[in-house]
Amino acid sequence: METGYTEEDGRSGVLASTRPGGGLETVELRPGQWTESALKVLRERYLRRNGREVLESPEGMFWRVGTAVAQAETQWGRGESEVLRIARDFYDLMVDGFFLPNSPTLMNAGKGNGLQYSACYVLPVGDSMEEIFEAVKRAALIHKSGGGTGFAFSRLRPKDSVVSSTGGKASGPVSFLRVFNGATEAVKQGGTRRGANMGILRVDHPDVLEFIDSKLDGGITNFNISVTATDVFMQAVLHDTEYDLVAPHTGQVVGRLRAREVFDRIIKAAWRTGDPGMIFIDRINAGGANPTPELNAVEATNPCGEQPLYPNEACNLGSLNLAKFVRRGRPANGRGEIAWDGLERATRLCVRFLDDVITVNPYPLPEVDEAVKANRRIGLGVMGWADLLFELGIPYDSEQALALGDEIMRTIQRVGHDESVRLGKERGPFPNWSRSIYRDGPPLRNATVTTIAPTGTISIIAGCSSGIEPIFALAFSHIVGDRHLTFFNPVFERLAREHGFWSEALMAEVARQGTVRGCAGVPAEWQRVFVTAHEITPEWHVRHQGAFQQHTDNGVSKTINLPHSATAEDVARAYLLAYEVGCYGITVFRDGCKADQVLHVGTEAKAEVVEATGDGHGNGTAQARVAALPVELAREAASEQVPAPAGHGAKKPARIPRPRFVQGVTYRAATPLGTAYITVNQNEAGEPFEVFANVGKAGSDTAAVSEAIGRLISLCLRMASPLSSRDRVRHIVDQLAGIGGGRPLGYGRDRVRSLPDAIAQVLAEHVGLAPAMGNGQ
Repeated sequence: METGYTEEDGRSGVLASTRPGGGLETVELRPGQWTESALKVLRERYLRRNGREVLESPEGMFWRVGTAVAQAETQWGRGESEVLRIARDFYDLMVDGFFLPNSPTLMNAGKGNGLQYSACYVLPVGDSMEEIFEAVKRAALIHKSGGGTGFAFSRLRPKDSVVSSTGGKASGPVSFLRVFNGATEAVKQGGTRRGANMGILRVDHPDVLEFIDSKLDGGITNFNISVTATDVFMQAVLHDTEYDLVAPHTGQVVGRLRAREVFDRIIKAAWRTGDPGMIFIDRINAGGANPTPELNAVEATNPCGEQPLYPNEACNLGSLNLAKFVRRGRPANGRGEIAWDGLERATRLCVRFLDDVITVNPYPLPEVDEAVKANRRIGLGVMGWADLLFELGIPYDSEQALALGDEIMRTIQRVGHDESVRLGKERGPFPNWSRSIYRDGPPLRNATVTTIAPTGTISIIAGCSSGIEPIFALAFSHIVGDRHLTFFNPVFERLAREHGFWSEALMAEVARQGTVRGCAGVPAEWQRVFVTAHEITPEWHVRHQGAFQQHTDNGVSKTINLPHSATAEDVARAYLLAYEVGCYGITVFRDGCKADQVLHVGTEAKAEVVEATGDGHGNGTAQARVAALPVELAREAASEQVPAPAGHGAKKPARIPRPRFVQGVTYRAATPLGTAYITVNQNEAGEPFEVFANVGKAGSDTAAVSEAIGRLISLCLRMASPLSSRDRVRHIVDQLAGIGGGRPLGYGRDRVRSLPDAIAQVLAEHVGLAPAMGNGQ
């Protein structure tokens, strides 16, 4: 098997043990080249450690992983020397940055820590207390070892349904979504990062409206959420008709909703928060992502939505760095061309690597081990797409880019399936092959072969752009507290020198604004090439996702980046286009729609920022909408999660100014001091912003006290804080609830002890909190 993927190979003298457990014999290995950001990521999260002491080099890590995975080859009769050769091939593939597996493989393979190697899991959530908390327990075990989990809550009976065994009322899916979120908060993934989750609910579940709105208050921070949209629903949206709501525990139709009203609700929530996404579940189950339809149906996906899975199934992913498969300067115009032969050789070796991972992976649960090995799903994808387009001089938002993406992914799909057939003949097909959609063809080793993941952290290690995303900016500024770091895109700087338009003045201008649009020193053709995420219209983002999806077994992770000025109508058009062009799902992110952000376009901190909440396909925190983050900064953004200053060296304002116009709701409440009228006003994001409490006659002591309470609550809500609006309200409610007076009213849940207690009850009702008993200070 050849080890070269372009002609730019060479060997050097790094020595490593020939055995996973160590030994006296050594081999000479090629050293890698690493950016400072890559080294920081590797040292903090991947390399073997003893407390603070780092015990291995990046090369040592890749040799550890290569030899551990290559041990699977012994099951097919290969001797020690042949296993060593294959381990070296795996090593070369990774250390040169042509391919990297998902993070759990790099973190855990060969360490002997008993932790598993896959990024993506889906766990079933049944309609009983035992099944629900069994899923919580299993998720904790998976998060501990570095995996991300997806859950369909669609089997749970609607809120307030009668529970026959107890006579009580069901809490509903959203209530348990919060339970899962809290459990995730308490679990660290092997000491490296918090768990990532996807929460999914069918659009025909009776609680779908509550689910759609569940993240508007800033809670449920460890979950992405998506609505599974059926074809029936999408057709009802297009034709403006109603559709049925079905109680999952009885199968009965319990209501009807107008599809466009539900769709509009999804759009408005996504515009405000980035959630929910949409998953086109019938399309998934009719395609290659459901390879054994007579045995199972897909209900949910992994945290970023690109990996549909059956209940208890897992998938290990890996990504080819497309930027590495360029022969520079071959065509007459001096730009590069693709090394198709090298891409084919690498694809074949990657498929072998990923199949070997399944064999040696110590899965955390026997149910998962059984489900995975029945289908042997793998997910080979790509990263470095934006860098490749730069090298070839092709604008991201062009028909030429779409055609090239189609050709590249078609090639990887064809070669990947062919290699899986080869392995199937050598090792046998996946056990469910005879009952799969492939049973009339040659034996296939893997039920699925391709997936395109966001590659947040591994693209930093490889030093390339993430997934199939455009770059966020050509110059990035990362500001946390007093630290201000500046980064340039290395491909831009090199090509600017090679094509004769580099200058110190130009670099200073690009550093200032982050893009080359309007820069007089950059030729027009290169201004078109070096386009950034927010300079690309949503249509081109969606069309790229659709182009790659056509030749991908599983799904495609793609964040549809929108500028802050984008409207809800822009979001709606993107969602509808995604359905039209054949995507399996869609996620949008409107710049600035989250409060906690650390990334800025250009090296001067400005208002144009992007959410800093995760690093991809089970490789990061729960908010995994990070596919479009700058390569050099995604990891730091994922780990730090602190608010960015409003400007260069500036501090956040101590108090958020009141807008000229607000909207609110006034509640009438009986209190021991008389009838109170309590008004809760909201800002433009729909968050509680100020409170007015009126009771008693103007000028009375009672009126003064009620006014004072309202002013203090308003001050708390308007102070800059890392807490979400909902969390601030929760703390306010806890302080006021239960304060007693001399003349309480009512009994039980209707009991009002004082004016402060009445205000607490109104606030809890307004934001959907459970009634609070008050816990004082």
